[in-house]
Amino acid sequence: MHKYIIRRLLLMLPVLLGVMLIIFTLMYITPGDPATAMLGERARPEDLAALRTEMGLNDPFLVQFGNFVVRVINLDLGTSYSTKRPVFDEIADRFPTTMLLSGLAVLIAVAMGIPLGIICATKQYSVFDNVASVLGLIGLSIPNFWQGLMFIMLFSVTLGWLPASGFAGPRYWILPALTIGTSTAGTIMRFTRSSMLEVIRQDYIRTARAKGQKESTIIVRHALTNALIPVITVVGLQFGLLLGGAVLTETVFAIPGIGNYMVQSIRSRDYPIIQGGVLLIAIMFSFVNLLVDILYAYVDPRVRSQYK
Repeated sequence: MHKYIIRRLLLMLPVLLGVMLIIFTLMYITPGDPATAMLGERARPEDLAALRTEMGLNDPFLVQFGNFVVRVINLDLGTSYSTKRPVFDEIADRFPTTMLLSGLAVLIAVAMGIPLGIICATKQYSVFDNVASVLGLIGLSIPNFWQGLMFIMLFSVTLGWLPASGFAGPRYWILPALTIGTSTAGTIMRFTRSSMLEVIRQDYIRTARAKGQKESTIIVRHALTNALIPVITVVGLQFGLLLGGAVLTETVFAIPGIGNYMVQSIRSRDYPIIQGGVLLIAIMFSFVNLLVDILYAYVDPRVRSQYK
């Protein structure tokens, strides 16, 4: 297992290098002048030229990219053009907010999706299965920003139960977490249902029933454990995507997270923030995938035997 983890960590290096190359290339070819963004449109030409030379913007592409890689290795993501603060500090201030929002949304999605998927699989083609499947499809189809706006109109404007924006306390967390969690729950429910349907038709499930075991024991201990592999994959991918910043949801609810901040940085052409944010998202996504692979070994003994 330890060798596998080390090998996966080493394989992450070329992935991160590729991400750095792509994001740096996109920022390099994007129209706009970082020196002008920092000094303003009315800056003198000689000041702009001096700043470009100081920032290395006149160097060839490979030289600039090499300097960028060296800075990243030294944990230096640059300085924000807008706030003049280190990019690492700017992202670190907002990362806990996005982490909390993503965690709450995944908890809601798992708490709703897995039980509904199990019930739908054990009561296939029943009224409950049909209704839950339709609701799950609706949850997948509704855009998050529209659902967030409807929640604001209903629970904030009409009923006045919950605040419409911000992330200052538990009452502020409910609407954005529900907005993301309910749509993610639809995906988890559908995967749980299909995986459970495949497992409960296996011979060992019929054998367990023939031995007289309780149906709840069969579903939880035998069927669900073996059906969790694709569900864990989906949960991990969804959590990684949410860590990338629920951009639309954070923007609708004015949440000071990474997604909302990156949207503002794109508007202001704050390239170091964009590069640092995308790189952080890639790192977190890679670690989430590694964690999912490790969880496979603890859920399924067959996977654990392969590691041995």
